Amino acid sequence: MVGEAAEFGKRPAKDHDDLVLMETNIDDSTPQAIGFVMERAFVLGALDCWFTPVQMKKNRPGVVISVLASPEKKDELVEMLFAETTTIGVRTSQVARISLDRRFETVNTQFGECRVKIAMRDGCVMNAMPEYEDVRLLALEKNVPFRIVWEAASEAAREKATAVGA
Repeated sequence: MVGEAAEFGKRPAKDHDDLVLMETNIDDSTPQAIGFVMERAFVLGALDCWFTPVQMKKNRPGVVISVLASPEKKDELVEMLFAETTTIGVRTSQVARISLDRRFETVNTQFGECRVKIAMRDGCVMNAMPEYEDVRLLALEKNVPFRIVWEAASEAAREKATAVGA
């Protein structure tokens, strides 16, 4: 409920998530194929996926594909990396992720309703941001520049966060 921050202030006994980081280096693939890997990773349940440009042996440009997931998703994601890339090896490591408490609220803007994510720690608002997809759809529906809708939704998000944090 808006204005009730007590839920956010409760820190669990375990304040982190145990996750698996999978990484592989690629220097012989197309950008399209690498982009598809990210799409597949998210479909299979990855929590995050990113690419880092690197210089590899024999002075070749390459990319590190990093995939973050819960341990139960590891095997399926590793198999996808082998199937969808030219890699011959995937490094895995256990990582702990500490994250903010968060919830979604809906705000009204002059362009329509937009979801916003409010992130808190120990009852204090740390961040409030509009959801990209909602801003994107409003910009397309109303034929308004994305940045204008983003600014309106950001202002509404800050107002909502102030009410939630009160």
